[in-house]
Amino acid sequence: MATLPSYLYLNTSEWEEKIAAAHNLARPCRLCPRRCGADRSAGQTGFCRAGDYLRISSIFPHHGEEPPLSGCGGSGTVFFSHCTLQCLFCQNYQISHLAEGRRYEPQELAAEMIALQDRGCHNVNLVTPSQYVPWILESLKIACERGLRIPVVYNCSGYESVEALAVLKNVVDVYLPDMKYGGNDAAKRYSNAADYVEVNRAAIREMFRQAGPLRLDADGIAQRGLIIRHLVLPAGRAESDEIRRFLSSQFDPHDITVSVMAQYRPLYRACECEEIGRGVSSEEYQAVRDAFLADGFTGYFQDISRLDSAFVIDFKKRKHEALTGE
Repeated sequence: MATLPSYLYLNTSEWEEKIAAAHNLARPCRLCPRRCGADRSAGQTGFCRAGDYLRISSIFPHHGEEPPLSGCGGSGTVFFSHCTLQCLFCQNYQISHLAEGRRYEPQELAAEMIALQDRGCHNVNLVTPSQYVPWILESLKIACERGLRIPVVYNCSGYESVEALAVLKNVVDVYLPDMKYGGNDAAKRYSNAADYVEVNRAAIREMFRQAGPLRLDADGIAQRGLIIRHLVLPAGRAESDEIRRFLSSQFDPHDITVSVMAQYRPLYRACECEEIGRGVSSEEYQAVRDAFLADGFTGYFQDISRLDSAFVIDFKKRKHEALTGE
């Protein structure tokens, strides 16, 4: 039997406290680790260029996420405009860099969340949400009052403020962060985030503290926990081994679910950097995947031979069996 989402246990005053705390972080803005200090309520925009309202590109059932998120009904994805990083190889640059999308009011987003639930989606999947936490919380409170009952997924770059994550405790059920880089030189060069590694590792610790290992229901659908995504870059530029060593040193590998991704393409401005101006080879991807396997991690990988790079299989079926009790 599926467990109830964490947010259903919040009372009105707890929702209001969280919303107030999140708005406080936005005035001056400290929602992300850049702490740029923009007063968004006064019309100022900082590094991410987001304003004091929700801007969303698209909302739809996504069938290409990891199997426990997509299931058979799809993951109810909400793609937010803007981003706290500036990745040269961004695959969604039209949304993150060029701000494709339109304004939404919290009541409107709440209605869309209910519509996703009504369409059979297994969760509400908030994609690149960090710059909009106060308004997302307002939307979730309204949606909860209107009958939202599916888990909330926080699908982010991993460049997150622990202070903002603390506000999300007991709101987010499943954390889906990236671990993009094992070294700051690449993070600075490709994402304009010279402190990415330290910030990312602190965020991963906080997410695990809140959500713990991935837990699935009897149908294999994610109810709570942490899934860490890692996109393999060409020429070893992501320093994947450093990420794997960190996770091995901080956690029991059997408690950590990883999603090793093969879908890198030299999009947007990637060709400005010769070393990442090509795709990832099968050999490069297999080496990273096999190293995670050898260290005992469980999770998902992609078929690099497929253009859509769909998630095709889990590393070890016993991960599902152990968590569902089957």
